[in-house]
Amino acid sequence: MDGEDYARSPQKNVFGDPLIGCSVAPMTGFYRDGCCHTGPEDRGLHTVCARMDDAFLAFSKAQGNDLSTPRPEFGFPGLKAGDFWCLCAGRWDEARQAGFAPQLKLAATNQVTLALIPLSVLEPYAVDK
Repeated sequence: MDGEDYARSPQKNVFGDPLIGCSVAPMTGFYRDGCCHTGPEDRGLHTVCARMDDAFLAFSKAQGNDLSTPRPEFGFPGLKAGDFWCLCAGRWDEARQAGFAPQLKLAATNQVTLALIPLSVLEPYAVDK
């Protein structure tokens, strides 16, 4: 199964329910399909649907991953506070441990995230309890 077929196959959220969309404005997801789908090509596990805030964006930029500067050559609009985006699970957890974790839309967070981060750690950051 190639990446596109994998992304279109049914994937579940952290509650075991069908994965819902994270954002189409801006268009997010490893496959740029609006969902935090994952597949074999997604080595970063872009599976955590997070609402951006200024503190996280500054933290990410300081770590070498500038998500706020537009990169039109890659079709990337740059993110601002309030935007939802499929983050790498490891980056979100790194930000959490440093005190900069953004809030999460758990119904749009892929269940494969649970292999790295327990639901009990994710739940306090939920915007969709």
